[in-house]
Amino acid sequence: MHIIREADLIDSIADALQFISYYHPGDFVTALTAAYEGESSAAARNAIRQILVNSRMAAIGHRPMCQDTGSANIFIDVGVEARTDWKRSLQEMADEATRRAYRLNANPLRASIVSDPLGMRKNTGDNTPAMLQTQLVAGDEVSVTVSAKGGGSENKARFTVLNPSDSVADWVVETVKKLGAGWCPPGILGIGVGGTVDKAMVMAKRVLNDPIDIFELKARGAATAEEALRLELFDKINALGIGAQGLGGLVTVLDVKVETFPTHAASLPVALIPNCAATRHVHFVLDGSGPARLVPPPLSLWPKFNDLDRPMGRPIDLDNLDAEVLTEVRPGEVLLLSGTLFTGRDAAHKRMVQAISNGQPLPVDLAGRAIYYVGPVDAVDGEVIGPAGPTTSTRMDMFTPPLLAASGLKIMIGKAERGQVAIDAIREHGALYLVAVGGAAYLVAKAIKAAKVIAYEDLGMEAIYQIEVRDMPVIVGVDSRGNSIHEIGPRQWAR
Repeated sequence: MHIIREADLIDSIADALQFISYYHPGDFVTALTAAYEGESSAAARNAIRQILVNSRMAAIGHRPMCQDTGSANIFIDVGVEARTDWKRSLQEMADEATRRAYRLNANPLRASIVSDPLGMRKNTGDNTPAMLQTQLVAGDEVSVTVSAKGGGSENKARFTVLNPSDSVADWVVETVKKLGAGWCPPGILGIGVGGTVDKAMVMAKRVLNDPIDIFELKARGAATAEEALRLELFDKINALGIGAQGLGGLVTVLDVKVETFPTHAASLPVALIPNCAATRHVHFVLDGSGPARLVPPPLSLWPKFNDLDRPMGRPIDLDNLDAEVLTEVRPGEVLLLSGTLFTGRDAAHKRMVQAISNGQPLPVDLAGRAIYYVGPVDAVDGEVIGPAGPTTSTRMDMFTPPLLAASGLKIMIGKAERGQVAIDAIREHGALYLVAVGGAAYLVAKAIKAAKVIAYEDLGMEAIYQIEVRDMPVIVGVDSRGNSIHEIGPRQWAR
């Protein structure tokens, strides 16, 4: 019997984390292409197209498809008869692999993990520790699934304990209605039913990595209660009309996965965890013959668009914003931004609002300007900036009223919907909220022609950058009258 070496496990996990940063699973590409071809909503179709173009670019360029390169979620099933030479714990080995993968000079991945969650929340700098799930199983092999889970979709995880007679489908559909678009649909839903609180959540997370097969299931019909629930949820969730990026459309989920486990007679635990449009995972098995060999999906899976070099939309000059144009644009309209904008996320917004409260000047003049909610990946040789997709905008809602009132800021760019407090401030100040497509980070970065840190450098990826863009594609999310595409679109497309 061959020995499964510690070095082979670490090398394989590190390679897998790099691999999934730029390769969508082939079944996901196929499912997303089918969704694009069947989508009738122009706004949603545009968003899916951007995701597919970005996905192919990332696969070719070996750069992250999303700037949020995620927490490392690693599932390791160790065969009880497996022979190993391991001296370190599985957590230590998983962390070593994560550290190596996220610090790789050729393709550095964004470190997003902070230590001491109740304290200073200092970034660990290498994305460790990994989020590890392990179990002992029959056999003499080690089975590993590696996935990267972004914060936007992870933040939308939900759990409840229903009465045994309650409908799981009703709870899931009502919950998805309330999730908003921060999880970046279209994606996958993982549902864990039964067990205990912790068991249900692990099942929901693990089942997300199963192959997409909903249309095969539709063709043959359900043979179990779990399969019947999958089909019911797939149809009912897509009938909500949420659509890609929450813009309204026919496709919200590409598949729904369900796993169950026996549970207490008085309980019906249900966990829901979504995976976003940057769904990233790979599975491999170690049998002692060496490290895993990961096979990329063939490029022929991705559709080729003939008009990639001719973005369509209304041109907007960010250096000379026309007040009349700002009042003309409407929710769902595509704009192409050129000129100067600034970046800023939670930490930068918090500091700016504190400065305003203390009567201090802001570090940058935002009057008549635009700010982009983004934390980019580090650049590599020849790049102006690394992949730079948007973060979830609702986290900036609480800062929006004081910032608009004090700074004269006119445009905010991010992903997902805005809350009512932000929408009211946008209406009051005649501002705009624009949506950049989540899951299209590499594509967005190609529109950035210059970038430099100008404030709060100590915040790392959350520092304020000044960037120059040319034809950066965005969609009007909230117009100057306070009308939101995330309300209008789903209402129009609900079935």
